[in-house]
Amino acid sequence: MKKYHVCGLGNALVDTEIEVSEKNLSDLGIEKGLMTLVDEERQHFLQDNLSDHLVMSKRACGGSAANTVISLSQFGGKGYLSCKVADDENGQFYMQDLIDNGVDHNAHAQIAQGITGKCLVMITDDADRTMNTFLGISSELASADVDPEAIENSEYLYIEGYLVTGESSLKAVLEACKIARQAGTKIALSLSDPGIVEYFRDGLKSIVGDGVDLLFCNEQEALSWCQTDNLDKALEQLQNSAAQFAVTLGSEGSVVFDGMDYLRAAAQPITAVDTNGAGDMFAGAYLYGITQGYSNLSAAVFANRAASAVVGQYGPRLHSAEYHGLKEGLK
Repeated sequence: MKKYHVCGLGNALVDTEIEVSEKNLSDLGIEKGLMTLVDEERQHFLQDNLSDHLVMSKRACGGSAANTVISLSQFGGKGYLSCKVADDENGQFYMQDLIDNGVDHNAHAQIAQGITGKCLVMITDDADRTMNTFLGISSELASADVDPEAIENSEYLYIEGYLVTGESSLKAVLEACKIARQAGTKIALSLSDPGIVEYFRDGLKSIVGDGVDLLFCNEQEALSWCQTDNLDKALEQLQNSAAQFAVTLGSEGSVVFDGMDYLRAAAQPITAVDTNGAGDMFAGAYLYGITQGYSNLSAAVFANRAASAVVGQYGPRLHSAEYHGLKEGLK
């Protein structure tokens, strides 16, 4: 019996979420629907030019792995996060937010001088999310920031694909995977973003190696990863990358492969407001389900419901009562 259900490894980012128009994105030269890395000067420029939108801004402890582990924790699972924050106001906020959400972490041991990572999340009327990210001290995430004991005492090591963007963070991932394989901890990987798949394929391949235990991606990421425009072909090829996988299909639900069969789970009807964090929520709910002994199909149905709930509101989190309400439907 391991102490944690999931140990996450990811960038620690404080999210600021705002509503924008597609014209805003076009005028500012922002590529819609993708995560783009920017320097702090560029991020300040964008915030200055969108200052009239910031009245509805929300600050939250973010980053893909953090969102997933927080979701798992809120459903009742036990999660841990390895990350790196700076000794600044955002860093203190980040660590406290993890604690408030029941997530153990090692950030306090790795805290250093610098600037905690920040992500400007821009939501358009079609509920699509566009992210411009300044990694700050997260770009310095290294093997020393990996907690071997936490990995060894977890059922799953969960890795966000965004970590392939830096040489240091990729080395940290590979070290974490080595520890996990030696300890018999399963490895789950999220492809995270179409841009990550397109521009950092070699880094992702180095993580996948001969195959991970569980892969998360959306349809666009799956097609890009398998370099095909046919979903059925992509699903077949994904078996070369993972023993099991889950592919989210938006309003069409999701399809999972349990190692033997393809299982399709219908979507929960919802009017989408904000898709930011939908994939992270899906992963958190799915990991919660399978670590509680539920079938892959039941976990996928549950994860679809959770993802639908989060896209029906602004922000990647639900209220505590909503987490508990969703969990009642898990069978």
